[in-house]
Amino acid sequence: MRFENDNGTLRFYHQGEQGLIEAWGQDSLRVRTRINSRFTGNNWALTEPPVQCDTQITITEEDHWVGDGTIDMRELATITNGRLKAIVNFAGVISFYKDDQLILREYFRSYDGTLSRESRCLKIINREWKGIIGGSEFSLNVKFESRREEKIFGMGQYQQDCMDLKGCVLELAQRNSQISVPFAVSSLGYGFLWNNPAVGRVTFGRNYYEWIANATKEMDYWITAADTPKQILYNYTAVTGRAGMFPDDLMGLWQCKLRYRTQDEVLTVARQYQKEGIHIDQIVIDFFHWTVQGDWKFDSKYWPDPKAMVDELHSMGIKVIVSVWPSVDRRSENFGPMLEKGLLIRTERGAAQTYDFQGDCVEVDAFNPEARKYVWEVCRKNYYDYGIDGFWLDNSEPDFGVYDYDHYRYCDGTALEIGNLYPQMFSRTFYDEMNREKDKSVVNLLRCAWAGSQKYGNVVWSGDVPSTFEAFADQLQCGLNMGLAGIPWWTTDIGGFMTDDVNDPDFRQLLIRWYQFAVYSPVLRMHGDRGPFNIPPLDTRDWGGGYLHTGQPNELWSYGEENYAIMKKYYDLRISLHDYIKALFEEAHLNGSPLLRAMFYEFPQDARCWKLQDQYMFGDKYLVAPILHLHEFRRDVYLPEGRWMLTSTGTVYEGNRVVNVDAPIDYMPVFTLL
Repeated sequence: MRFENDNGTLRFYHQGEQGLIEAWGQDSLRVRTRINSRFTGNNWALTEPPVQCDTQITITEEDHWVGDGTIDMRELATITNGRLKAIVNFAGVISFYKDDQLILREYFRSYDGTLSRESRCLKIINREWKGIIGGSEFSLNVKFESRREEKIFGMGQYQQDCMDLKGCVLELAQRNSQISVPFAVSSLGYGFLWNNPAVGRVTFGRNYYEWIANATKEMDYWITAADTPKQILYNYTAVTGRAGMFPDDLMGLWQCKLRYRTQDEVLTVARQYQKEGIHIDQIVIDFFHWTVQGDWKFDSKYWPDPKAMVDELHSMGIKVIVSVWPSVDRRSENFGPMLEKGLLIRTERGAAQTYDFQGDCVEVDAFNPEARKYVWEVCRKNYYDYGIDGFWLDNSEPDFGVYDYDHYRYCDGTALEIGNLYPQMFSRTFYDEMNREKDKSVVNLLRCAWAGSQKYGNVVWSGDVPSTFEAFADQLQCGLNMGLAGIPWWTTDIGGFMTDDVNDPDFRQLLIRWYQFAVYSPVLRMHGDRGPFNIPPLDTRDWGGGYLHTGQPNELWSYGEENYAIMKKYYDLRISLHDYIKALFEEAHLNGSPLLRAMFYEFPQDARCWKLQDQYMFGDKYLVAPILHLHEFRRDVYLPEGRWMLTSTGTVYEGNRVVNVDAPIDYMPVFTLL
């Protein structure tokens, strides 16, 4: 083992592996190792210049008994940045300390010439590289010690009922409704970023943690130390970026359904909202308003004058957002030119097809700057120049016909090596250009994200989830963990996406409970594919804006007078919270705090708060207890230390206890911290 102090960067060399550890932000370190001849130079999520740090490096020798009565002098090295210290021993094992207390250590169970705890005959090493035959990449397996008392949160969005990820196996890959954002927040007081966009897996086991990249050229992770989750998020977003300022005029209601088929349908809905005295901030025009996928334009048969439509909506104070998919149908006027210029994803075997919903499609290679420029110029001409305000970047994982990640290749590498970065690159197709053109915040709607996506104007929604109470409960932990992974602009389809029968009273109860939750969420957005699907298509063609089905109406008044009255009441409540919500968005911009907060985010010293996943804080003032079960009209709520007022009755409760409160269909329990 050999160590060097390279101007404040610790370099080490061990059995063909070269590593470097350097200060990277407040109380933070970045760790990289490689087998190849040189580091790639990719910063991936670490896009913000880190603050200058006073780094201290020491290289020393320690005595080690080798078992035959002799002493062997072995070097070890220490690098310290503020409260965080890393020690690399003679076997290349890295240990991390916060204020000299061990918080994380790489896992090593191989004989190292000593009788230490890590010295075993298992031949399990901390960083295992295996060359991929015929390629320049390696598969990489990095292990860390597990602490029984530790809890793990963040990591993006996984459709499961586990908020604490200890004991979970998580695929590091993007899918419809699954979002891999590989940043973890530990209850031991550190944050850990797996700064690698490769497809792989992480296991937070009771025996050890294991991070796997299926194809990569180097190991790259970043760790920070702090006393509270709020400070951890501050440190993390300081080096990965923070969300911009969310516009005042998008904090109310967004109206959407699957799908408005004509500009007359859009205008009819907007005029009715105006008649009802309900202002909608934005109306969303969903998929297949186009001719075929990849044309990225309105079908003129059903959208004869988009500019006039947008102008009328703007006159009502309503912004307009349109759906853009990365899929390009072979019938599209853009398929031939994009294929010839190499702007589409390549397949490794067989025919060129990556997506097969409603067409034979290949998706855009969003890593290719020429492809991003091509798509933007088409969308500028066919949407932006009409006054369209934003873009709904659906299918942005991208949604492959089959998730065989080893089958797809981008211009910068294989999907296995860099695929998790795709949604961020697709979002930059629009963000980079819109950000240059207008002196205001860019807000686009996406179905996927990666570490650092928060800085690219992404409102991320939780995908096409079922309309069930079980799925509703899952979305709560999804939103909380997305916030802890640094993504504060997050939303869901109110009522879930997939609904068989809008007339089912059980569904309508779910819709109301979901809507109540959404009022206390970052973005309030009506959407869903509402059955029964008995509305005939507008056209007999097998392409164009009229042929695909549409769902049942999904406006606030679409579910009966009693439900409309409840949703109108909660709409008014949302509007009354505008100044408070604005302050929360400003806080996200300044320090990275999410709007939707796990209980322990505001009460980190309360051990019980680290176990709760069925209630949350909306900012620092409101404790929200959503109703997550059918026919549930009372529920228990845990109140941390403090004085809490129930908003329905004004009753004041002292904290540090569980209370049982009423939850009639027109009320979701919310407490205000006094």
